[in-house]
Amino acid sequence: MSNIAMAGGATGTGTVTLLAPVTSTDRTLTLPDATGTVLTTATAGVPVNGPAFSAYPSGATTITGSVFTKVTFDTKEYDTATCFDTTLNRFTPNVAGYYLITSTVSFSNVATYFTNLIYKNGSVYRQGVELYGGVLNFFTTSVTTVMYLNGTTDYVEIYGTAGSTAATVNTGNSIYNYFEGCLIRSAV
Repeated sequence: MSNIAMAGGATGTGTVTLLAPVTSTDRTLTLPDATGTVLTTATAGVPVNGPAFSAYPSGATTITGSVFTKVTFDTKEYDTATCFDTTLNRFTPNVAGYYLITSTVSFSNVATYFTNLIYKNGSVYRQGVELYGGVLNFFTTSVTTVMYLNGTTDYVEIYGTAGSTAATVNTGNSIYNYFEGCLIRSAV
């Protein structure tokens, strides 16, 4: 049987307290057979319970030909930290870090192409383009990226643009139209 040995720091004067939770259930913590540092939510790079959201449009958005237009995502599927604004249709996280952001938009009445764009702070950050030479009834394009957001003023929106003719983002449902994101690594 192995033993756990406690050793105090050579120069520190603080006290480290191991606090058991209030529970009536036996719990087992298994330590790995390796030397290393125990990670906590204060450890650099370890995500805390960061924001995660999924939103979709409740209705159609008309995209004018050759005009960059913000896509309306006004219905939340979930928003763990209340960081998605359905009025402004934007995500403004409250934790600094690296976020996985993705958007899929389905549309109709497109003559040549449709571009799905991730905007950061009002400017294009990434884009996904779907090309076609004729008119389709139903079309889908996606764009995904990992981006740094400062947790205070940075925000993310989704825009679309079509070829020379107008396009319509199909009436909302979360299967074909969504804007999602989550913290994957904290900033520290």
